[in-house]
Amino acid sequence: MCRILKVSRSGYYAWLVRPESKHAIQDRMLRVKIRASFDTSRKRVVRLMQDEGLKAPARKRFKRSAVSDHDQPIAANLLNREFTAPAPNQRWVGDTTEFVIGSSGKLYLAAILDLFSRFVVGWAISAVNDRHLAMRALEAAIKRRCPGAGLLHHSDQGSPYASEDYQAVLLGQGITCSMSRRGNCYDNAVMESFFSTAKSELGDRFDSNGEAKMELFNYIEVFFNQKRRHSTIGQISPAAFEKAWATQAA
Repeated sequence: MCRILKVSRSGYYAWLVRPESKHAIQDRMLRVKIRASFDTSRKRVVRLMQDEGLKAPARKRFKRSAVSDHDQPIAANLLNREFTAPAPNQRWVGDTTEFVIGSSGKLYLAAILDLFSRFVVGWAISAVNDRHLAMRALEAAIKRRCPGAGLLHHSDQGSPYASEDYQAVLLGQGITCSMSRRGNCYDNAVMESFFSTAKSELGDRFDSNGEAKMELFNYIEVFFNQKRRHSTIGQISPAAFEKAWATQAA
């Protein structure tokens, strides 16, 4: 072993009996203090939150906001729950969800996410959940990513996505349409997960539309896309994942 590692035999035997270094001793003691501090702080935070009647927000069951009772053509489920992609702009998923404004107002968020990196490529908000909202999110995604022909776009069967206007944009861009089976939320599970995560971390109600717009921008563009780590892509952010892929591809 000494010969292969190019270490002298005398040096190896001296290492066996050498006492622990001062630095190693300090690290070992520091680890104990860090663990004790972490456990104490956690218990203290829990106690103080209980005293104040505070609870961490629990993820709520996703609330369906799409309207699927229409007579527009329905696309086949071509995605078939294949929630990965070999490269950017190969598979997008889209959906809408609602937030509460004030005591009873509504605000809708339409978003499109790239399954390759979980990057939110396009989004839009509106007080009305219609095809115009969905199209604004789609047009934002197309402007941002400039995808080539062959991209698969998956959504639910909601009337905004089945509308002639929305389908015309997909057709004009050479984008293939895919839709979930009726009432099957698992066919678009990644979007369901994104909305659930956003509402858990950001909240599902705002005081005003202005506050909602600012908070959603900060959450999606500043935090989710650029900083939030995702287990699906190796515990790095979507932006970092795409940058690493582009560097390797180059």
